Amino acid sequence: MTKTIVQKVVFKNTTPKALYDLYMDAKKHSLVTGGPATISEKEGSAYSVHGGYIKGKNIHLVKNKVIVQTWRGQDWDKNSVDSIFSINLEQKGKDVVLHAIHSHIPVKHVASIDKGWHGHYWNPWKQHLAGKPITRPKM
Repeated sequence: MTKTIVQKVVFKNTTPKALYDLYMDAKKHSLVTGGPATISEKEGSAYSVHGGYIKGKNIHLVKNKVIVQTWRGQDWDKNSVDSIFSINLEQKGKDVVLHAIHSHIPVKHVASIDKGWHGHYWNPWKQHLAGKPITRPKM
Protein backbone atom coordinates (compact mmCIF):
# COMPACT_ATOMS: atom_id res chain seq x y z
CA MET A 1 0.00 0.00 0.00
CA THR A 2 1.34 3.44 -0.95
CA LYS A 3 0.32 7.05 -0.43
CA THR A 4 0.96 10.44 -2.02
CA ILE A 5 2.23 13.61 -0.35
CA VAL A 6 1.18 16.94 -1.86
CA GLN A 7 2.87 20.12 -0.61
CA LYS A 8 2.60 23.76 -1.65
CA VAL A 9 5.29 26.07 -0.29
CA VAL A 10 5.72 29.80 -0.93
CA PHE A 11 9.26 31.20 -1.08
CA LYS A 12 9.39 34.99 -0.70
CA ASN A 13 11.44 37.30 -2.94
CA THR A 14 13.17 34.70 -5.09
CA THR A 15 13.14 33.14 -8.54
CA PRO A 16 12.40 29.69 -9.93
CA LYS A 17 16.06 29.57 -11.06
CA ALA A 18 17.31 30.05 -7.48
CA LEU A 19 15.14 27.17 -6.21
CA TYR A 20 15.91 24.91 -9.16
CA ASP A 21 19.63 25.44 -8.56
CA LEU A 22 19.32 24.67 -4.83
CA TYR A 23 17.99 21.24 -5.80
CA MET A 24 19.83 20.41 -9.02
CA ASP A 25 23.31 21.82 -8.25
CA ALA A 26 25.18 19.20 -6.19
CA LYS A 27 27.21 21.75 -4.20
CA LYS A 28 24.17 23.87 -3.34
CA HIS A 29 22.10 20.75 -2.58
CA SER A 30 24.78 19.57 -0.14
CA LEU A 31 25.08 23.03 1.42
CA VAL A 32 21.40 23.37 2.28
CA THR A 33 20.72 19.76 3.28
CA GLY A 34 23.98 19.22 5.17
CA GLY A 35 24.61 15.87 3.45
CA PRO A 36 26.68 14.75 0.45
CA ALA A 37 24.84 14.94 -2.88
CA THR A 38 25.64 13.71 -6.39
CA ILE A 39 23.15 15.12 -8.90
CA SER A 40 23.22 16.52 -12.42
CA GLU A 41 20.87 18.30 -14.79
CA LYS A 42 20.79 15.37 -17.21
CA GLU A 43 17.61 13.39 -17.83
CA GLY A 44 18.15 9.69 -17.20
CA SER A 45 21.10 10.25 -14.88
CA ALA A 46 21.23 8.73 -11.42
CA TYR A 47 21.45 10.86 -8.31
CA SER A 48 22.26 10.23 -4.66
CA VAL A 49 21.58 12.59 -1.75
CA HIS A 50 22.07 12.54 2.01
CA GLY A 51 25.17 10.39 1.58
CA GLY A 52 23.35 7.71 -0.41
CA TYR A 53 20.34 7.46 1.91
CA ILE A 54 18.14 8.58 -1.01
CA LYS A 55 18.75 7.47 -4.59
CA GLY A 56 16.95 7.68 -7.89
CA LYS A 57 17.01 8.91 -11.47
CA ASN A 58 16.06 12.14 -13.19
CA ILE A 59 13.06 11.32 -15.38
CA HIS A 60 12.06 14.73 -16.74
CA LEU A 61 13.66 18.15 -16.31
CA VAL A 62 12.57 21.56 -17.57
CA LYS A 63 15.25 24.06 -16.52
CA ASN A 64 14.05 26.39 -13.74
CA LYS A 65 10.50 24.95 -13.89
CA VAL A 66 10.06 21.20 -13.46
CA ILE A 67 11.93 18.33 -11.78
CA VAL A 68 10.59 14.76 -11.93
CA GLN A 69 12.58 11.91 -10.40
CA THR A 70 12.33 8.37 -9.17
CA TRP A 71 13.06 8.43 -5.43
CA ARG A 72 13.88 5.63 -3.00
CA GLY A 73 14.96 5.52 0.62
CA GLN A 74 17.78 3.17 1.61
CA ASP A 75 15.60 1.65 4.35
CA TRP A 76 12.70 0.72 2.05
CA ASP A 77 11.69 -2.93 1.63
CA LYS A 78 13.30 -4.51 -1.42
CA ASN A 79 9.88 -5.32 -2.93
CA SER A 80 8.69 -1.68 -2.67
CA VAL A 81 8.51 0.17 -5.98
CA ASP A 82 10.42 3.43 -6.42
CA SER A 83 8.36 6.51 -5.64
CA ILE A 84 7.99 9.44 -8.02
CA PHE A 85 8.85 12.94 -6.83
CA SER A 86 8.05 16.10 -8.78
CA ILE A 87 8.54 19.80 -8.24
CA ASN A 88 6.83 22.52 -10.28
CA LEU A 89 8.04 26.09 -9.77
CA GLU A 90 5.61 28.95 -10.41
CA GLN A 91 6.58 32.64 -10.25
CA LYS A 92 3.89 34.73 -8.49
CA GLY A 93 4.97 38.35 -8.41
CA LYS A 94 8.19 38.49 -6.35
CA ASP A 95 7.56 35.05 -4.85
CA VAL A 96 7.78 31.48 -6.10
CA VAL A 97 5.19 28.83 -5.33
CA LEU A 98 6.71 25.36 -5.18
CA HIS A 99 4.26 22.53 -5.87
CA ALA A 100 5.66 19.16 -4.75
CA ILE A 101 4.00 15.81 -5.37
CA HIS A 102 5.60 12.66 -3.99
CA SER A 103 3.68 9.52 -4.98
CA HIS A 104 3.95 5.75 -4.42
CA ILE A 105 5.46 6.12 -0.93
CA PRO A 106 5.17 3.02 1.27
CA VAL A 107 2.65 3.90 4.01
CA LYS A 108 5.10 3.29 6.85
CA HIS A 109 7.42 6.01 5.48
CA VAL A 110 4.85 8.72 4.63
CA ALA A 111 4.91 10.68 7.92
CA SER A 112 8.72 10.88 8.13
CA ILE A 113 9.10 11.83 4.45
CA ASP A 114 6.37 14.48 4.69
CA LYS A 115 8.14 16.00 7.70
CA GLY A 116 11.55 15.50 6.07
CA TRP A 117 10.74 17.65 3.03
CA HIS A 118 10.12 20.58 5.36
CA GLY A 119 12.97 19.91 7.79
CA HIS A 120 15.70 19.04 5.27
CA TYR A 121 14.62 21.10 2.25
CA TRP A 122 11.95 23.81 2.40
CA ASN A 123 12.89 25.36 5.78
CA PRO A 124 16.68 25.28 5.09
CA TRP A 125 16.00 26.76 1.64
CA LYS A 126 14.08 29.64 3.23
CA GLN A 127 16.87 30.23 5.75
CA HIS A 128 19.56 30.12 3.05
CA LEU A 129 17.68 32.50 0.76
CA ALA A 130 17.20 34.93 3.67
CA GLY A 131 20.94 34.82 4.44
CA LYS A 132 20.33 33.17 7.82
CA PRO A 133 22.18 30.22 9.39
CA ILE A 134 20.67 26.90 8.34
CA THR A 135 19.17 24.74 11.06
CA ARG A 136 18.04 21.22 10.27
CA PRO A 137 16.88 18.12 12.11
CA LYS A 138 19.34 15.31 12.89
CA MET A 139 19.36 12.42 10.42
